[in-house]
Parts: sequence; structure tokens; C-alpha cells
Amino acid sequence: MPKRSKVKNGKNARKCSSDHEQLPPKQSRSEDSNTPSLLCFQGPASLFESLIQPMKMEQFFGEYWEKKPLHLQRSDPRTAYYYQSLFQLSDLRSLCSQGLEYYTDINVVRCINGKKKVLNKEGQVKNSVLSKNLVENKATIQFHQPQRFKDELWRIQEKLECFFGALVGSNIYITPQESQGLPVHYDDVEVFILQLEGEKHWLLYNPTVQLATEYSLESEERIGSPSHEILLKAGDLLYFPRGTIHQAKTPAGVDHSTHLTLSTYQKMSWGDLLLDIFPSLLCESSRTDVSLREGIPRQLLLGSSEGLDNIRRLATELTSLADKMETGLQEVRSTHMKRDFISNRLPPYSQEELTPSGKIPALEDVVHLRFKEHMVITVEPSHDRRDEATELVIFVLHSLKNQRESHMMGESCDAEVEQDISRGLQFPLSHLHALQQLQQAEQLAVAQLQLPTQEDKLNLTLALWSESLLVVV
Repeated sequence: MPKRSKVKNGKNARKCSSDHEQLPPKQSRSEDSNTPSLLCFQGPASLFESLIQPMKMEQFFGEYWEKKPLHLQRSDPRTAYYYQSLFQLSDLRSLCSQGLEYYTDINVVRCINGKKKVLNKEGQVKNSVLSKNLVENKATIQFHQPQRFKDELWRIQEKLECFFGALVGSNIYITPQESQGLPVHYDDVEVFILQLEGEKHWLLYNPTVQLATEYSLESEERIGSPSHEILLKAGDLLYFPRGTIHQAKTPAGVDHSTHLTLSTYQKMSWGDLLLDIFPSLLCESSRTDVSLREGIPRQLLLGSSEGLDNIRRLATELTSLADKMETGLQEVRSTHMKRDFISNRLPPYSQEELTPSGKIPALEDVVHLRFKEHMVITVEPSHDRRDEATELVIFVLHSLKNQRESHMMGESCDAEVEQDISRGLQFPLSHLHALQQLQQAEQLAVAQLQLPTQEDKLNLTLALWSESLLVVV
């Protein structure tokens, strides 16, 4: 997932632009421009494809994703105009009046002799001080997670989180001419850069760590010559994979550069998934496989029994687990990654408060799930520890109650909301097939739910309806 606190528009995009949702009538914390969107908001996939137009999604993921950088040059002035509406230097004035804080919301930085110098003050940010830093100190203003303030960015990032199934964070960078904000480094996220104002000169270098799992600075002695030298102009998009070494500078003659960085896929590797599923996988397998319950050799933990035989025994147990997984004899469940994503992502972009909608479901009704892309189902041990035996139950987790204002900021929700998010709706394991029916069907009669009694069917649909996750057709 992206760092917490610390993407040629063609005919399809123009055709789709008339179909997007209207902005909420009540703007949140700053006014967005009325500039019509050139992105398609009909669904997560259409949004992403309109973002990378004229390239097709299949080509992007086949040739570029996690492989190499991509520079899309846009000559259409409407694209540059729309990008500028997402954020511009002039937006900072009104935002500063709303109580932005240094370090939390704003960093003021400059790269000097290959090192980052932080020029932050303490407390609240004043626009006059930021302006002075831009002009006199040639410093870069880094604005954290602007989707908390700009509705159009909320709208874009919420759809991208649905598309990737991963958190999507963002930062705004405003850099004056002949200046560089950050030293040479690489990130642990996939990066999409939208050039909003002015121009930025980028140097990209081949990774020293492929698909890096952490942020790191790099010395100029190690990086060699640039693999790409790119001048980003307003309306352009630049993508590069995690681990790509980079630095960027606003060229002479350009008053300032403003760009938006969208970042995703932090800690979303196969290794991270294995770390997530292995504890429950081993725990459940140990209940049925006596070989996993046999004791390890004496003094193994003291280093006295290490050897090839022990390594072979571990390899045998892992191979047996893999065989059971492949043949379907052992279920594989991801829990922590699902919970982390669903509890920290943006809530749905909506014009109104999300409340139960329409009539209360009855047995004769046809229903369908709302916000499918904002809910996950997990099977895990019950959180009720009163009994000795561990019982598996179902949790339906959703992000409808998440707080946009704390998105990607590493802040805890208040206790009540945090409990709602972390626990979700709980059902017996016998309800799994019925929930899967609802997930897979466009619409379904309540009476057709695979549950033993009419009361079970009504209770399930009523619980989902009460959480605003289900409506009667």
C-alpha cells in the first residue's frame, strides 16, 4: 500500500465524460473547479483505462506494469486544463486558511548537494511563509494526501482503490524553477505522476533493487547513467515501477512545477500474502495432521540439532501443505491484508450520506448488494473468547463508515467507528454460501438464498440492508 502520511485522452474518454457522477453539492474544505472531467467514471476499469489513454489496459499491464517506465505525452489542451483543475498553486491560499499543519499536511523541503533539507516551521501553515519559501528559498512544497480536501481527487482515488484492490495515496509537489525538492531515491510503491502545472525534468535510472519493498536513498556513484530523461509538460503522465531510481528538477524559465503523485501497491507482493495466510494455514492444518503436532528435536532452539535432516523434514511438511492447497483439501484465507485494506481505504464517493435505502427486504422480494467493491468477506476465528474451542465465523467488512479526512494519514478512528470497521457484521459459517450467492448475482430472490430457514434468510438480508449494503430491486 502507498505510504501513509508521510495516473492522449482519446475518443472513449470524451464519450464517457458526460456519464460521470456530479460533484457533491456540499464541497468539503475546498472548492473544486467546474471543469468537466476527461476521465470515465462508469466503473473502476473504465476510469483506469481513461487515465492511461490512448494506451490500452492490456498493453500497459503486459509491457509496463512492474517492468519499465511509461511516458504518455498529451497534446490536447483540455487534458492540461483538467489536470490543472485537480490542484494548483493558487489552491494553497484557501487551504492554509483551514488550519493546515507542518509535518502532518505540509512539508517544505529542498535538495542541496544531494541531501534533503527540511525547512518546516512548527504549528499551522501560513500562505505568506510558503510563498516566501518558494521564491526566496527555492523550496518544494509537499502536500500530503490532497484527496482529503479535493473532491475530484477523492473521486479518482476511490475508483482506483476499487480497481487495484489496494490503497491509493497521493502527494502534491510544487517546485520553483531551477530547484529540486528531493534527492535521488527509490520508492516501494507503483508511481503514477500527473503533471498539473508547468514542466518538470525527470531522470530515471535502472533499479539497484528490483520491485523494492522499502524506500531508500541512492548514492550517485551507484546509479550510473540515466535510463530515461523526460520532460513532463502539463497534461502528461509518467508511470514507473517501485524500485525505479529517480530525481526531478524544475527547469529554468518555468515559474513553477506542480505535479500529483498517485501511489499504490505497497506491501502487496506474493511474499506479503504468504505472510498473511501462513499462520492460519498452519494452525488449521495442525488440527488434522498429526505430523505437524509432533515435537521438534531436543535442543533445536539452542542450535544443537541443526542439520540436513531437519531441513528435509521442514521441506516435507511444506510440500505436503502445498499439495493440499493445490488439490483443494486445504483452504487458503487472507485475513489481515483484507482487513487492513478495507479499514483504511476511502469511503465511496457519494453525494449524500450513506444510509439504508428503500423498503425493508421481505421474503418475496428480489435484492442486490450495493457497494460490492467496498466490502469483503473473511472466514476467521470468532472474536468471542468465552469458549475454549475456537469457532470459525464469517465477517462482512466494509468501508462505508470510513473517514475520508483520515485517509492514508495513519490516524486511528474513534473507538466506536474503529470497532464497527474492525469487527463488521458477523454471521455463522453456515451463511457463507448465501453471502457468496449475493456477491456473484446481479440480483437474487430472498427465497433463493441457500439457508435452512426463512428466518435465516430474512435476518441475513435485514442485517445487510441495515448496513446500507443491500437494497430491494
